[in-house]
Amino acid sequence: MCGIFAISTTNKNINDAAKHITDGLKSLDYRGYDSWGITVKTDQGLKTHKQVGKLENDDHLTLLPTASIGIGHTRWATHGGITHANAHPHHSSDGKFVLAQNGIVENYQELKQELKDKGWKFTTETDTEVIVRQIEEQQKHTPDLTTAIRQTILDLKGRNTIIALTTDGEIIAARNGSPLVIGLTDSNDTVYLSSDTLSFATVATKIIVIDNGQLIRCRGNQLEIFDVKTGNKILPKIEKIQLAVGVADKEGYPHFMLKEIHEASYVINQVVNHPDAAYAQLAKAIKNSQQVYTIGSGTTGLAAAQTAYYLRELANINAISLVGAEAQSYYHLFSADDLIIAPSQSGETADVLEVLEVAKSKGTKLATFVNMPGSMMTRMSDFPFMANAGPELCVMATKTFVSQLAWGYLVAKTTEGKITAGKTYLEDTAKIIDQYLSDKTTHISTKKLAQKLITAKDIFLMGKSQNLQIVMEGMVKIIEGTYKHAHGISAGDLKHYAITIIETGVPVIAVISDDQSRADMLSAVNEVKARGATIIAIAPENNEAFDEYLRVPQVEETSAIINVIPLQLLAYYMTVALGNNVDKPRNIAKSVTVK
Repeated sequence: MCGIFAISTTNKNINDAAKHITDGLKSLDYRGYDSWGITVKTDQGLKTHKQVGKLENDDHLTLLPTASIGIGHTRWATHGGITHANAHPHHSSDGKFVLAQNGIVENYQELKQELKDKGWKFTTETDTEVIVRQIEEQQKHTPDLTTAIRQTILDLKGRNTIIALTTDGEIIAARNGSPLVIGLTDSNDTVYLSSDTLSFATVATKIIVIDNGQLIRCRGNQLEIFDVKTGNKILPKIEKIQLAVGVADKEGYPHFMLKEIHEASYVINQVVNHPDAAYAQLAKAIKNSQQVYTIGSGTTGLAAAQTAYYLRELANINAISLVGAEAQSYYHLFSADDLIIAPSQSGETADVLEVLEVAKSKGTKLATFVNMPGSMMTRMSDFPFMANAGPELCVMATKTFVSQLAWGYLVAKTTEGKITAGKTYLEDTAKIIDQYLSDKTTHISTKKLAQKLITAKDIFLMGKSQNLQIVMEGMVKIIEGTYKHAHGISAGDLKHYAITIIETGVPVIAVISDDQSRADMLSAVNEVKARGATIIAIAPENNEAFDEYLRVPQVEETSAIINVIPLQLLAYYMTVALGNNVDKPRNIAKSVTVK
């Protein structure tokens, strides 16, 4: 997780490096906001300012001198508490360089003990300080800092990216798993380094995507790229930035989450706008595959599972959904005849990437649907699709989930041989969602229900068939935003265990479509109602068994895509009513680049 941002310029009109870094870190705080720090290079040495908590204002800029070179970091804590001492960047013992990290050093304990045995002292609890001391130990054998960093990277286990700034104005960065991209201006006088393209998309026009095992050395506007293992130089591949930048402000909405829920129709139409030929090519590969897997983690894992459902239900494809962190038992089953479908917001999710790397080593084909350009997943992919959903700044995913559902549905419809019908369904769905969200009664009724639910200790959600993953996502959103216990369950599995804890007053949210599962869902509703549950239904029509009712428009195959909208709104209004931080929930980050 964590975010890295740096600037190095020869433009004499730019001497506010700290301001540029501050703006970059603010756009990266979805990656972590436990603490932050900025270091700039001056004639008097390296000056650092860091604080615990989110980077919310610019008050610190008066404490940092003017500079044209600097690095910054926003932290999601992995090793060590959320303290000032543990905030990055960390200084070398002689003060000649500072270093920040995005990732985890899995063998930090062994390295730390070895360094202690050699007399090194530690002042923080972080694994990042181990990297700093290891570099200093390497410098005993080589005076060249770049070589010492390169050798240290080879000593580290795990997925991580580091960036260092020296007293002579050199920036050295290396990638090993966690993302790193370089931004360049048209005038070629300014270099940006960051964890994602979005953070510099308004000031840079070109990017260089850094691959695993590569090291960058930057002085002024001059760049060199090396292979970490061999030390050999690598010619950079410069590309134009191609990003649906969108508007990175709230546009009058009180929170990014509400704005991004309202962008559902836009992202669905972006899915429709992909060329038919790209879908047809992927559909052919799906049909020719021995086994099709879908994979993701968290919210995207649910979107992947829904894609597998659509492939089974609509296209008669035996698709198996995997969770990134639990896919190891499939490693020996992957083959060159298989295909993995991987949606992702960032394209850098660590536990998914680990699976994909294993699968690719066996020749398995890969199809991806990613929102962030230049990602590792996209560059690994045989069938890369871009979501083009624009920035999603709320940590809780909403519009990207809708985008992934729509894409998975259209992939299945194409595989079924009905892409035109699929695109028509999605276009109609986008219009219906727009109408639903623009109706004031939608928000009034959802707010009222949210006020009732915020006093609940436990909240259950039930769904079946196309709505099973939808209620699971509703569970995720309620947990993320409200910090309350929510439990999603298959309505068909209700009687096997969960019904034992259903009692008077327990709220049960039932998501019901007018499809083949409707009768089974109503039976499950009556079973929990008989035990005293309060029934909250999300459905096209009311029923005497419902205690509360949120109406959704009736559609056919895309009912699940519409049904997630009221669940997102409900989680939003509950979070607001509880006074929690809507766009930055505690303890989570949007881009999970560590395992």
